Amino acid sequence: MQGMSERQYASHVGLSRGAIQKARMSGRLVLHADGSIDARASDARRASMTDPSKQRRDGAEAKLKPVPDAALSAVGDTLRESGIAPSPAGGGTTFLQAKTANEVLKAQERRLRLQRMKGEVIDRARATALVFRLAREERDAWANWPARIAALMAAELGLEAHAMQKVLETHVRAHLADLAEVATDFR
Repeated sequence: MQGMSERQYASHVGLSRGAIQKARMSGRLVLHADGSIDARASDARRASMTDPSKQRRDGAEAKLKPVPDAALSAVGDTLRESGIAPSPAGGGTTFLQAKTANEVLKAQERRLRLQRMKGEVIDRARATALVFRLAREERDAWANWPARIAALMAAELGLEAHAMQKVLETHVRAHLADLAEVATDFR
């Protein structure tokens, strides 16, 4: 036999024989022509193919690889938003921190989806369109108000209806111009 048997390799890496059989079936082991296991090559292949979060730790926690710089700011922002302190600047983000940030984002997404299903959250574009439509209707109602009410007010006050309408329109339009300066921001 050129290499190790499943039992020998299991003892070598500290796993069960069943785990070694699963690794063999999934192609994570390198085999010699006689079917025995090439220990050195199999160790390297298993290390490269195994998710670090699923590896066993012997006593002290093994050193985790840093996450690429492109993802650091997003991970840091997510961790800060959830109340978890990210690594100090320049220290790199560990796989565990990135995985934690991913889980936090998934939980936030699920909560948002549930709130939408319950009707507690609405679409921003839809809300903006609704507010715009309501504001336009309100503006139009106020712009038409002097024409409807001027004759009644003029009769009560004993004034000319046309002059009353002109004064009311001037003041209503000035007030609407002031209101138009208010900007809504749904951020």
